Amino acid sequence: MIIDLRSDTVTRPSDAMLNAMWQAKVGDDVLGDDPTVKELEQKVANLFGMEDALFCPSGTMTNQIAIKIHTNSPGELICDELSHVYKYEGGGIGFNSGLATKLLKGDRGRLNVKMVEEAINPNDIHFPESQLVVLENTCNKGGGTIYTLDDIIRIKQLCEEKGLKFHLDGARVFNAIVESDYSEKDLGKYFDTISVCLSKGLGAPVGSLLVGSKKDIIKARRIRKILGGGMRQAGYLAAAGIFALDNNVDRLKDDHSRAREIANNIEGLSFIKTIWPVYTNILIFEINDNVDLNNLISGLAEHNLKVSAFGSQLIRIVTHLDFTDEMLSETIKILRNIKF
Repeated sequence: MIIDLRSDTVTRPSDAMLNAMWQAKVGDDVLGDDPTVKELEQKVANLFGMEDALFCPSGTMTNQIAIKIHTNSPGELICDELSHVYKYEGGGIGFNSGLATKLLKGDRGRLNVKMVEEAINPNDIHFPESQLVVLENTCNKGGGTIYTLDDIIRIKQLCEEKGLKFHLDGARVFNAIVESDYSEKDLGKYFDTISVCLSKGLGAPVGSLLVGSKKDIIKARRIRKILGGGMRQAGYLAAAGIFALDNNVDRLKDDHSRAREIANNIEGLSFIKTIWPVYTNILIFEINDNVDLNNLISGLAEHNLKVSAFGSQLIRIVTHLDFTDEMLSETIKILRNIKF
């Protein structure tokens, strides 16, 4: 039994999801003819109480499209230093949109209104114009941290006052929602656009959506074409997304509880220095300075447990749809008995 906890992107479609894909009605989405893509886009737009949505191959693409449609070069984007849009999207902010990026050091990836306000540039030709604020909820690099709705509202009010656009990288937004006292529609009220990923905790094989106003999505569709993101009979993939939304949201709490159970059972192990707080399905722990990170990861892999390095002496474990209770017990056993 191979236990792969490197990411929640490693899931494979269930038989029921594959059956839904097999039965999908499809057309040419670039020509606007795919009924299942249209159904998915309308479903997600309605879910967040927004006007329209656009189906794309990846969350990187939906984020980069959002940045492009909300800004004009030269300008500046404000985000946390741990943000996916900055760290893991290949320099796309500069390459695609010609923007400078102002990085803030938040609380495990979370910003507050005071930090954002202080980061907005004055009306001075020596500085790029501050144009867009991007939040990530949950924040991957922060360990799956969750924003409160109050912090989101305060930052939104500031953006409106200062004339900035407001985008949410919601790659794991449903993980945040099932642990919070707000809904999809609550988030839809405050962001100009939201990126929603289907291929992480929800278990779809491919796909993300950008949600926003009809005007913004019309612009986004044009940028998607330029970036090569127009797919033809994409309804087969969209059907997987519809199935994921209908069946795999509430069960995200299972992933969260399993991540917490791992953390509780490895606390105090000799090779572990600290364990970060577990907010959702991401568990990060720091190993002692005298432990070789690569040797530990290799040793775990030899026992059929795959984890990922997440920085200097840091290991990340991500629980997901394909991680069962049996695998949970085995994971704890391997970690507690590893010799390397």
